[in-house]
Amino acid sequence: MRREQEFMDLLHDRLTELRAGAEAAVAEAMTPGGNTYQARLERDILVAERSGLLAAFNSGEHGLCFGRLTYRDGRDHHIGRIGIRRDDAERTPLVIDWRAEVARPFYLATGHTPMGLRRRRHISSEKGRVTDLQDELLDLTDPERTGHEASDAVLLAAVDAARTGRMHDIVQTIQAEQDRIIRAPHHGVLVVEGGPGTGKTVVALHRAAYLLYAHREQLARRAVLVVGPNPAFLGYIGEVLPSLGETGVMTATPGELFPGVTATGTDTPEAAEVKGRTEMADVLSRFVRDRQTLPEPGTVIPHEDGDLLLDPDIVTLARHQARETRLPHNLARPHFAFQIIDALTAQLTERIGADPYGGPNLLGPDDIAQLGTAVAADPAVRSAVEELWPQLTPQQLLADFLDDPVHLSEADAAAIRRPRAEWNGEWTTADVPLLDEAAELLGEDDSAARAAAEAERQERVAYAEGVLELSYGSRTQEFEDREDEDSEVLAAHDLIDAERLAERAEEADHRTAAERAAADRTWAFGHIIVDEAQELSAMAWRMLMRRSPTRSMTLVGDPAQTAEPGGCGSWDKILAPYAEDRWEHVRLGVNYRTPAQVMETAARVLRAADPSFEPPRSIRSTDARPWALRTGDLPGAVADAVTREASGEGRLAVIAPDARLDALAKALPTASWGPNPDLTNPVVLLGPRQAKGLEFDTVLVAEPAEFGTSDLYVALTRATQRLGVLHTGPLPPGLADLPVPESAVPETPAPVTPVPETAERPG
Repeated sequence: MRREQEFMDLLHDRLTELRAGAEAAVAEAMTPGGNTYQARLERDILVAERSGLLAAFNSGEHGLCFGRLTYRDGRDHHIGRIGIRRDDAERTPLVIDWRAEVARPFYLATGHTPMGLRRRRHISSEKGRVTDLQDELLDLTDPERTGHEASDAVLLAAVDAARTGRMHDIVQTIQAEQDRIIRAPHHGVLVVEGGPGTGKTVVALHRAAYLLYAHREQLARRAVLVVGPNPAFLGYIGEVLPSLGETGVMTATPGELFPGVTATGTDTPEAAEVKGRTEMADVLSRFVRDRQTLPEPGTVIPHEDGDLLLDPDIVTLARHQARETRLPHNLARPHFAFQIIDALTAQLTERIGADPYGGPNLLGPDDIAQLGTAVAADPAVRSAVEELWPQLTPQQLLADFLDDPVHLSEADAAAIRRPRAEWNGEWTTADVPLLDEAAELLGEDDSAARAAAEAERQERVAYAEGVLELSYGSRTQEFEDREDEDSEVLAAHDLIDAERLAERAEEADHRTAAERAAADRTWAFGHIIVDEAQELSAMAWRMLMRRSPTRSMTLVGDPAQTAEPGGCGSWDKILAPYAEDRWEHVRLGVNYRTPAQVMETAARVLRAADPSFEPPRSIRSTDARPWALRTGDLPGAVADAVTREASGEGRLAVIAPDARLDALAKALPTASWGPNPDLTNPVVLLGPRQAKGLEFDTVLVAEPAEFGTSDLYVALTRATQRLGVLHTGPLPPGLADLPVPESAVPETPAPVTPVPETAERPG
């Protein structure tokens, strides 16, 4: 313990030095230096690198070193969450990053396959103080070997620890099956399937950290996207990657993947299912073509030289030629407009330039060009073009479509219809993939923005030329004043031209790749991780695949937990349109979180529908048996159970049907609830979909008969210690045999001896 503490002190001293050096480097890099494009680019890169390094040093403070490997040949390595080297000529490693290849024996070595190790040591520390050591002697012939499995003790201590409302990294307790997934080759799509408690989410996050370590240059530029089911889940996992020193990651829910839109509305299950179908892509495409209209029978455009006729033949030809470009609607619009303008200009040319004696047209090319410019600028012509081929935004197109859905059956149209007059302006999660599809169909005509940017640049150049002229004039006067001196004076115009001087006025973009990606719908990510992947609709997958043209993805989920109406569920169904059979499937089969008693209770719910269902194998059990209590006052019973079950440590969650949350919230005034509850609060009130991916020491499930089967399975498997069920009606299949809680069983009254009638009674 003393030697490890001395090493820990040395390590933290070195970390302090490195942190101070990184802070100074960031400050120096931010200091204005060269103003050429190259200099600014180099400065931005340096700032990003040093800032990332500083973030890594800051994150490494907690659990900086958690392991030590001693080899049979005398080699010795300490393992930690970041790599740190000595300040010597050889840059000798002090602690090895857990992601380095040399650290793999810490996770994979066994007594039968020791990988050259004699001893593996687990080091526990708190705020730089070593608190415990657990040693495993992996050499089966070592006389000191006792057979004690320290790794199991460390793992069980971690899973038994009270929850804090935030997911923690597992760098100290990564198991062999998890390590193989974390370090799987960075190629194509990897599907990680696992039941509740198997650690699939945290494994995926550690895989993101590993990929950023192993492929830093590639992924740091493109960023990594982590998609989670809801804001509560993203808050829950939010500290994992920063604790591993990784900040180049963007996290989002499916409802946040369209820049400028955050889904806050809700759909009926029927509407979400219809909106999620693949056929919606074709429906929206046809709706866009519907907006490319023809005049009936024709449009007369007043003009000072006589009315112009925009007849269906002209528009049909213009529309055909614009569609032939294969460009999105908004980008094809200028082609349509040019054809219309040319046709109307030809009418004017024929009318104005006609030779009364039958000769050739009297107007020359310059005259015709001027007429074309005037026609293009005519408000009536612009209005006609806008009516026949309007400039559209994705939001405008989708709102128009939902106001009066077409190209659908009457039932499907009724399910998704959202009249503008009744709409409160909130988009739903199922709307976001449709907005993305609309953006693809429409395209963004940025020609005006590019023209404005170029005009602004020219203004800066003109201003710079004026500055240089003033500089030249002041230099001339200075030479006149110094005509008796031999020294040469250099002025600004001797060192820089107007173009380069203008560049100084441009603001450098210091945003990280993740920040730039969040604002750019067309960003192609280096790697995408999707949690609860089975829940996404076919349209949501179209949206995500656009953001991963290389198909570098890790998909995490469990088809048995599919609850969303539009969820694909099947991996084949998800990936066949995009990756065919070019994807790898692995399964995690060990449940580290859920006690065996709780897992068996939850499994009975699914077995009622599928007798062949087998849950993941739990590695632990508790003395607390799941219980059920029937009551006539659900809010009151839940409040009493919370008071009884809540302890000083850990977190308690009440999971109830969405329709019951308001009433329960009134009975639980100290509980955190709502769209984004504080999971660090001792008591949290959640709907079943909010509970996905989360875990709590104690879970109380209210009114289980009102849950869907998958939602109930998810709710029951959130508990790491204790599980209770409260209900007013019959229990669903699988839960009927749960015992009542001991606290609800009345004590047996003491026997009463009858008093004889003749006996004297008190009073």
